[in-house]
Order: sequence, then C-alpha cells, then structure tokens
Amino acid sequence: MISLRYHVVSIAACFLALAVGVVLGSTALNGTLLSGLAGEKKDLGSQVSDLEAQRNALNARLADADAFAGSMGPKVVAGALDKRSVVLVTTEDARPADRDALKQLIGQAGASLTGEVQLTSAFADPEKADQLRDVVTRLQPAGSKFPTAGDSGTLAGALLGSVLLLDKTTAKPQSSGEELAAAIGGLTDGGFVKAGGDVKPGQLAIVLTGAQATGDGAGDRAATIARFATQLDRSGAGTVLAGDAGSADGTGALGVVRADTSATSILSTVDNVDSSAGRVSTVLALKEQLDGAAGRYGIAGNATAPAPGVGAPTGN
Repeated sequence: MISLRYHVVSIAACFLALAVGVVLGSTALNGTLLSGLAGEKKDLGSQVSDLEAQRNALNARLADADAFAGSMGPKVVAGALDKRSVVLVTTEDARPADRDALKQLIGQAGASLTGEVQLTSAFADPEKADQLRDVVTRLQPAGSKFPTAGDSGTLAGALLGSVLLLDKTTAKPQSSGEELAAAIGGLTDGGFVKAGGDVKPGQLAIVLTGAQATGDGAGDRAATIARFATQLDRSGAGTVLAGDAGSADGTGALGVVRADTSATSILSTVDNVDSSAGRVSTVLALKEQLDGAAGRYGIAGNATAPAPGVGAPTGN
C-alpha cells in the first residue's frame, strides 16, 4: 500500500515538474516573442515616419512645380488658339475650379468661349439610355447624318456635334440657330443637359469630366461619356477629353477611350486637369487637334507624355 502511494506521489511530482517546466518555458518564450514584436513595431514605426517625410517632401515639390506651371501657363499658351472658338462641355462631377481655370486659360490662349453645356447625371445613366436615344433621334437636324451605332453616347455626340461645332472644313455652322435651340431645349426638357446662357457653335470642344465612375453601372456611365466625346471629335475640328486623377482608370471615361485604339487615334485626352500643368496640356492639345494630331497626356500609366511635344512623340 505504501509502495502504491509512493508511486502515485512520484507520478504526481513528475507531472508537477513537467507543468512547471512548461509554464517557465512558455514564459521565457513569450518574453522573447514580445521583445521581438516590440522591436519590429519600433522598426515599422521608423519606416512609416520615413515614408511620411518622403511623401511630404514629394508633395512640396509637386506644389512648387504646379505653382510654377500656373505662373508660366499663360505665357506657354499665349497665341496658341488665336482667333479660334471653343465650346466647353462638362459632366456633373467636373470640378468648378477646373472649369473656371480652363476658361481663363482659353482666353489667354487667344480663343473665345462660345458656350457652356453641362451633362447631367441622367445623361450617362444606363437606365435612361433608351430615353436619351429617343430624344436625340427626334431632335436630329434635317440633312445631318448620324452614325449607325445605336448607343446613346455616340448618338448624343452626333447631335451636339452637329449643332455645337462648326464644320471642320469650312468653319461654318452645320445647323441653323433654330436647330441648335431645339436640340439644347429638347435635351434640357428631358433632364439630360443644362446650358449656361447663350450658346453658339465653336471650332473646338473640351469635354471636362471628374474622376472615375463608381457604384453600379460605373463602366457603362464611363463608356457613355467616352463615346460621346469621341463622336464629338469626329463632328468638328478637334476635341479634348480632360479629367482629374483617376479618370484614366478602368471605370473612368479617359480609361475607356485609352483602351480603344480607334478612339485614341483621333481624340486627345488629359488625365491631370486638376493641376495647372494639366490645364496647360489641355489647351496645347487643342492646338494639336487643329494640326490633325492626337495624344494621351498626363501622369497616368496609360499616358504617352506629360504634355504635347514633351518627353514623347504625339499620337498613339
């Protein structure tokens, strides 16, 4: 009996020693692990601080560069569009600051702004595409030829191109004043556009948009604006599609254009119009359009050069 008790006590003592060893070993391991994690945290914190300092330095350099572009912009574009006329078309998400700065730069380039038209959110709404198509077809000016493509963006580009842009060869209106008023009035009544004051035809057009579309139907909305701008370009002497950072992404209007070689062969795009440099590029791209060339400009990965004639040849 005593022997049995002795063995039980011995076994219990072994288990106790083992448990104590596990606890002590675990404590030592945890201490080492925590010490290592603390060291890694300190290193990561140092890396984050270094990256933030680099970012701040880069932002400061970009701000300086943009300020320089802003001060030199009027001199760079002076006379580039002498005695030319421009129509400005904006999407609902275009920034008013970009619009106002572009208008000022257009005047400094020697051109006159003949009108402004804003496309509402309904214009690119996939659920309103059939309605827009019906309105456009009904408003087609007599004698004008619309493309066979049935999408609403292309047809709307054909309609507004025929009334907002002068003939690329003769520089004369392609439609009558009554047809222009009917087109703008019909699209306004349908909730698709808003016109700012008196609108007259111009030789060139800028389509000013925001960043990439988001949410349901984002790709379809971007494609509608892209096709609209491309058809507008075909209707006159030249068009530039300009947007903010992100507009050249997959769900941005510029991104859709840049993925289509048939569009990029004629339509110029600028993806950083939210900067002074981008607005200068937009005006220079209009001049390039007059010369029969096109390019993809800005800072996005799918741009070919920062600006026309800078860093890379124009075109595709």
